[in-house]
Amino acid sequence: MTTKATTPPEGAAIVASDLVVTFGDTMAVNKVSLSVEPGEVVALLGPNGAGKTSTLRCLEGYLSPTSGFVRVLGLDPVAEHRAVVEKMGCMLQGGGIYPSMRVRETLNLFAAYYPNPRDPGELSTLLGLSHLAKTTWRRLSGGEQQRLSLALALIGRPSVLFLDEPTAGVDPEGRLVIRDVVASLKDEGAAIVLTSHELSEVDAVADRLVFLAQGAVLASGTRASLTASLESGSTFESRPGLDLEALSLALESQVSESRPGHYALTGSLSGGEIEKLVTALATQGGTLEAFAASSGLEDLYHALYANHPAEERVPSSRRRRR
Repeated sequence: MTTKATTPPEGAAIVASDLVVTFGDTMAVNKVSLSVEPGEVVALLGPNGAGKTSTLRCLEGYLSPTSGFVRVLGLDPVAEHRAVVEKMGCMLQGGGIYPSMRVRETLNLFAAYYPNPRDPGELSTLLGLSHLAKTTWRRLSGGEQQRLSLALALIGRPSVLFLDEPTAGVDPEGRLVIRDVVASLKDEGAAIVLTSHELSEVDAVADRLVFLAQGAVLASGTRASLTASLESGSTFESRPGLDLEALSLALESQVSESRPGHYALTGSLSGGEIEKLVTALATQGGTLEAFAASSGLEDLYHALYANHPAEERVPSSRRRRR
C-alpha cells in the first residue's frame, strides 16, 4: 500500500521518495529517491536486474509502489492515471503495437487519444518514417520500430517523457535524430527520464545520472561530480592482473582494476609521473597501452560497479520476474 505523500520538491516535475517495490520475497526497488526538474534529462543506469524498469513503471503509473510515493506533475500516476497520461509520453522497450497496423494508421490512432496532438505527418518526417507510412509494424526493422515508438511517445506533446532503451537497435543516423529530439524537448521544458545501456548516447544527452544496484541508488549526480568524488581522474590500460598494491606504492596513488586490463588511479598524473607509471609497469612485464587524464562514462560505470559482481547483481529469481 502506498504511503501518504509529502510535499514534493518545489518545481520538480517528477518525484520519487523512498520508493520500494517487492515481488514476493524479491526486492526490485529499495528506497529509491529522485527528482527531475522541467527541462532536465536524468538517466537511470545499471546492469540488468538493477531496478531500472520497475522504477520507470512506477513513475509511469503502471505499477503501484509497495511503499514510498511517486508524483508526476504533482499527481499520483496510479490513482490519477488518466490525468497524468494526457501530459506524459512513454517509449517502451518493445511491444504495445498491433503487428498488423501500418505506421500512418498507428500514428493517427494515437493522435486521437490526445486533445492537442502533434501532426502525424510532421512526426513521420521528423523521425524518418514518411516512406514507411503503409508498412506494418511487423515488417519494420528493429530501429524503425524504435523510431515509431518514439513518435508515439511524442504525439501528445508531453510535459514528461520516459524513454526505455530509446536507441536499442537504432542505426547511427537514427541515434543522431533521437539525440536532436531529446535536446529539442529539453529546450521546450520537458522533464525526461531515460534508461540505456548505450553509455555514449547517455553521455551525449543526460544532465544527471542515477546509478542503481540491487534496487538501490548506488550513486547520483553529474558525470563530472561523480568522477571527482571517486577521484578517478586518470585511467590507463595494460595487461590484466597487475599487482595493484605494488603499483599503488610506486605511484603513491591508489590503483584499481575496473575490468581486466583497465585501471583507474586516484587523481591525475603529471608528465614525470607518467614516466614513473611506465617504469612501474615494466617491472611487472607490462606496457602502457593507453592513458587518459579524465574518465569517460564507461570508466565511471565500471569503477562504480567494481564491487558488484554480475552474479550478485542479477539473481536468477529476479531475472524470472522481470
